[in-house]
Amino acid sequence: MDRFNTNLVMPSLLSTQAAGVQGRYSGTSNGSNTSQYCENLPIDLLAQGAIKVSIVIPALNEAKNLPHVLPRIPLWVHEVLLVDGHSTDDTIAVAQQLRQDIRIVYQEGRGKGAALRSGFAVAQGDIIVMLDADGSTDPAEIPLFVGALLAGADFVKGSRFLQGGGTADMPLYRKLGNLSFVMSVRMLFGGSYSDLCYGYNAFWKDALSRLQLYGDGFEIETLMNIQALCSGLKVAEVPSFEAERVHGVGRLRSIPDGWRVLKTIVRERARQHHISALHRSKRSKNTLSMSDAPILPEQEVGRAL
Repeated sequence: MDRFNTNLVMPSLLSTQAAGVQGRYSGTSNGSNTSQYCENLPIDLLAQGAIKVSIVIPALNEAKNLPHVLPRIPLWVHEVLLVDGHSTDDTIAVAQQLRQDIRIVYQEGRGKGAALRSGFAVAQGDIIVMLDADGSTDPAEIPLFVGALLAGADFVKGSRFLQGGGTADMPLYRKLGNLSFVMSVRMLFGGSYSDLCYGYNAFWKDALSRLQLYGDGFEIETLMNIQALCSGLKVAEVPSFEAERVHGVGRLRSIPDGWRVLKTIVRERARQHHISALHRSKRSKNTLSMSDAPILPEQEVGRAL
């Protein structure tokens, strides 16, 4: 069955059935629980290996946080890939101690985007789930993302602003910034996203062929969400709760990283204009992909802003 046949953003049918898990991940809730919903997931397909799930975890000096993440990953997951960004602490040793079957991938380049691309390139699963190493994203929500994919979505993005989602790590000025980016994307690209700058995503691996990922930093999250929307993928949002990182200080820098997100939005808008022009000029029946449009050079993005 060809899943790549629509650019419709699917309404989150699961949002009324799931909420943040208990403990440090508990947030706004409608009275239900993620783990209760996940009992209905077709675990047999996953446990028997009919569908393989890969977890990709970028990590840089997260030795203290990994014990709060790796043991909570479901047992039916096919593989866990820790993409190490040249850590100077015991990140790799701790990861191998916590999970003997973990695959260590050494990051090429710098930044979260580069780390994710390194992990995607070697992942063996049919489904790829992105998970943070700092304890802010809850492994207990993995079945919710996988369930939405099995229900027909091509790309599933977490949202902190759907019923059942929430965040304990987002001051007001960042909420306002995220909202402005969400509204900009709605206006420029369509769709009905409720969240944008959040990196808890899952997708079928073959969906990567419809994306052209080039961001090296935190803007990779925005880039993936926009390209998934514009590439004809069926996108679903599910509620997700973002906790504070367990140890250490986050690497997100509001102003510099917000600027990178804004430039990414402008660049992708220019690419969509180019794709539309190709459609009009070629009058072809062949489907154009994101790779048909060139990446707007950095200096041109600066001039556009």
